[in-house]
Amino acid sequence: MLRFDPFSDIDSIAKSLLGADVGAGRVPRFMPMDLYRVNDHYVLNADLPGVDPGTVDVSVDHGMLTLSATRTASSDENMQWLAAERFAGSYRRQLALGENIDADRISATYNNGVLSVTIPIAEQAKPRRIEISRAGDSEQTMINPTREHDSNR
Repeated sequence: MLRFDPFSDIDSIAKSLLGADVGAGRVPRFMPMDLYRVNDHYVLNADLPGVDPGTVDVSVDHGMLTLSATRTASSDENMQWLAAERFAGSYRRQLALGENIDADRISATYNNGVLSVTIPIAEQAKPRRIEISRAGDSEQTMINPTREHDSNR
């Protein structure tokens, strides 16, 4: 009796496209990350398990933050692969930084397979309170001149 499995062809095509053959060098597809804001800075956490810390690189160039790292696959000519599901190769992720970032103060740490990048907000971009003088005082009242027309929107 022959069993027809319509998904076996799809599975074999997917494996060939994703390089899922046992022992084959599989290229990383993405670097999962979280990005959130805490007070006056952003925090980016990227998962890079099994990556050699010496290969991790964080750089900023013309408003572009680049994260890169490499994980090498175990290789030994006497090794007989039974399963190989972990990616090996180079990871790279780029993020465009806004104008309100203090790029000179960006810092990074790599601990337990997690790259943490602290991205400070520039002083001029931080919210600030503007003093309002009373009408009739010698100084002119000025709340926020760049937002005069926001109430019309």
